[in-house]
Amino acid sequence: MKNRANPVYCSIDTTDLEGAARMIQSIGGAPKPAVGGVKLGLEFFLAHGAPGIRYAFPQPVRATGVGFFLDLKLHDIPNTVAGGIRAVAELAPTYITIHSSGGRDMLRAAVQEAGAQAAKLNLPRAKLLGVTVLTSLDKSDLEATGVNSEPTDQVLRLGALARDAGLDGCICSPHEIAALRKECGPDFVLMVPGIRPVGSATNDQKRAMTPRQAVDLGATHLVVGRPIYTAANPRDAAEAIAREAGVNDL
Repeated sequence: MKNRANPVYCSIDTTDLEGAARMIQSIGGAPKPAVGGVKLGLEFFLAHGAPGIRYAFPQPVRATGVGFFLDLKLHDIPNTVAGGIRAVAELAPTYITIHSSGGRDMLRAAVQEAGAQAAKLNLPRAKLLGVTVLTSLDKSDLEATGVNSEPTDQVLRLGALARDAGLDGCICSPHEIAALRKECGPDFVLMVPGIRPVGSATNDQKRAMTPRQAVDLGATHLVVGRPIYTAANPRDAAEAIAREAGVNDL
């Protein structure tokens, strides 16, 4: 059977610069990464900015082939979001997130800027992922914000908007994978948080699923945080989750 590429992206949610650097080295360093990629988001970026990214995720780690997901969830007027993309392009993220609810013009401005910066800096273009409905939200939460739709309907609406605006994929909970895969096609990247290995706590994820279930439904990447970074041995935990997802070459 053909080996499945490692779909696991470890979410490193901390302001601890040294701790993040050690974690990334442990799970993403030589001789071979235990994960498909690492995710750094607002908590880390607001504390340490671009210098922190360069320190925690240096070139020797990148050289192993591990991906880099910069989860900023940009949401503002088109010009400002384009400026945000321009500001982080030199960090060469594999993925950047943008809220699909920011609208078509904002999404297109981000796509155009990502392409322009890739050409200017001679770097691979960052792939842009539209945030749909956060996995901490359920139907009652949506209703409280004036969205009178089932979560799946809202996710499909925002996923289709992201696709039509030229984004590479979107963020969705495990329970929207099958519907989005059908709606947006086989090449649309589905980055899926709310993943919990068998036997672990769901914490604040209201729409969770196991790694194998999500991959079998069509997830491209799985975002896993606490089950890895709070483990006694994060590398072993990451490898176990990858195996649970069907990876057999670690």
